[in-house]
Amino acid sequence: MNRPSICFLGLENLPALSIEHAHLGVGGEAIQQTLIAKALARRGHEVSMVVHDLGQPDDLRLEGVRLLKAYRPHAGLPLARFVHPRWTGVMHALRRAAADAYYTSCAGINVAQVAIAARERGAVSVFRLASDADCDPRRLIIPYWYGKRIYEWGLPRIDRILSQSDAQRRLMQTNYACDSRVAGMLVDRGNPPLPFAERRLDALWVGNLRRVKRPDLMLELARRVGELSCEMVGGTQPREEALYSESQAAAKGIPNLRFVGPLPYARVGPVFDSARVFVNTSDTEGFPNTYLQAWSRGVPVVAFFDPDGVIAREGLGHAASSIEDMERQVQRLARDPALWEATSRRCIAFIEREFPEERILEPYLDAIHPAAVTA
Repeated sequence: MNRPSICFLGLENLPALSIEHAHLGVGGEAIQQTLIAKALARRGHEVSMVVHDLGQPDDLRLEGVRLLKAYRPHAGLPLARFVHPRWTGVMHALRRAAADAYYTSCAGINVAQVAIAARERGAVSVFRLASDADCDPRRLIIPYWYGKRIYEWGLPRIDRILSQSDAQRRLMQTNYACDSRVAGMLVDRGNPPLPFAERRLDALWVGNLRRVKRPDLMLELARRVGELSCEMVGGTQPREEALYSESQAAAKGIPNLRFVGPLPYARVGPVFDSARVFVNTSDTEGFPNTYLQAWSRGVPVVAFFDPDGVIAREGLGHAASSIEDMERQVQRLARDPALWEATSRRCIAFIEREFPEERILEPYLDAIHPAAVTA
């Protein structure tokens, strides 16, 4: 069977594949791209990935994925480096991939780069939304005005757009007049879930420390639930270094809160294994990878953000309406073994029923098929 080759543009993906670079930390979308890439490689597709040059050999192959270096993150002169080496480095790597399909995710100039590279080859371009903010011009998480304009130029030139939820699909149509298809997320299943009594941690927060993630609310929650053990896991992001330092300093004054900082992806799973409740305080999300990490390990989620109402509808924790409501629900789940066990079983059953790998991959396989090319 002739399977199309695919190139992923995910500059920050290397730590999700390379043990040597795992200490640098990784975001949820890098994890998803990597899980999809490895799944396609296992099925016989030629898979490449354009990543930052972090000193690794060029054309390195890891777990069936060919890694092509684009540029060093801090190389080049300010302002001029947008063109070289950043734009030129990415485009050169995409062309070297010579793929049948090009895939990227998260709003940014990467959307235009994939669209251009695909059109040059007569290949398929695919963009997957990573956040509700990707669908709303007023909330785009793109640092510079020209990045937003390039993103919006690239969107209508993409052949296939995949969304994480029906809400995103509607927003993309309303705000950008672009059709999209809902595509689920792959789940990296961990060890068999532990029972309530064997879990040492009451409330866990995991995420890169960015203002949109609202780590300040997790600090406030920890102060409110002083008798419960809490942990925060996550690293800093460019232009958010001050927030990381502020959060770390504030955590030192909260006796029941352990500020772990960044962890390699492979070490985050065991932290979920030990937790009773996962807390998400973000203002906006897509479909958080951390929810899947939690539910697959039987960890209920208490969050302000509930994608397509799935937490409330399936009983997978609690969709909180306020910090006071979040406090009450975390207390209930962390203190009531019977309530926790029942919720934990629903979480595991939901993942087993809704996230089998073959079914999740279907929209991705459809999207990269050569028939996806538009005139």
